[in-house]
Amino acid sequence: MADPSHFPITRKWPAQHPDRIQLYSLNTPNGVKAGIMLEETGLPYEAHLVDFATDDQKSPEFLSLNPNGKIPAMIDPAGPGGRPLALFESGAILIYLADKSGKFIDPDQRYETIAWLMWQMGGLGPMFGQLGFFHKFAGRAIEDKRPLERYVGESRRLLGVLDTRLQDREWIMGDYSIADIASLGWVRNLIGFYEARDLVGFDDFPHVAAWLERGLARPAVQRGLLVTGKA
Repeated sequence: MADPSHFPITRKWPAQHPDRIQLYSLNTPNGVKAGIMLEETGLPYEAHLVDFATDDQKSPEFLSLNPNGKIPAMIDPAGPGGRPLALFESGAILIYLADKSGKFIDPDQRYETIAWLMWQMGGLGPMFGQLGFFHKFAGRAIEDKRPLERYVGESRRLLGVLDTRLQDREWIMGDYSIADIASLGWVRNLIGFYEARDLVGFDDFPHVAAWLERGLARPAVQRGLLVTGKA
C-alpha cells in the first residue's frame, strides 16, 4: 500500500488516514453516490468536503485529480496491484468500488447493471439537472418556457421508464445494486431540493415512489447522504 501524499490534491486536503480511500466530494446527487457506496460496502475511507461556495472544484489541487472539475473524485492507496489509483466520474467510482468489495454488482447481471447505471448518467441525471435549473434557479428568468417544458416532459418519460422497470421488482436489478445507488439521489433531489414533485406529476409513478422510500430507509444510504454535507 502506497502513501497518497505525492498526489497534489493532498496539499489542500491532507490525509489523516493515508491507508484509507480518500474521497473528495459534496452531497450533490452525483456526490452522494460515492458516499452511499462506501457506507454500503464498509470499505475504510476518509471524506473531504469540496466546497462549491469557495470554488474548491476549480482549485489547481482538485483539477490535478479531476481535470473536468467535477465531484466526486477519489484516491485508493491500495488500488489494483497494490498501487494507488486516482479516479473520477461517479459511475466509474461505483463500478470500481463494486469490483473491489465484491458487492452490489451480480457477475451474472454485470452488463445489464452497467447499462442501467449508464441510463442514469446519460439520462436521468442530466435531464433532472436541467429541469432544476429552469424550474428553481437562474433559468426561471428566461421568458421562453419551451426549455422547461422540454425537460419536464423528458423527466416524466424517464420516470415512466423506471416505474415500468420496478413494476415487478423491489430494486432495478431485482437485488439492490449500484444501479439503485446511482439513481436514488437524483430522484430524491428532483422532488426535494428541486421542488418539482407536482411539476412532473411524481405521484403518477407509484413504483418509483415506493422504491425511493425503500432506498432512503437504508441506514447506509442515510449515512451516505451526510458524508460531505447536510442532507
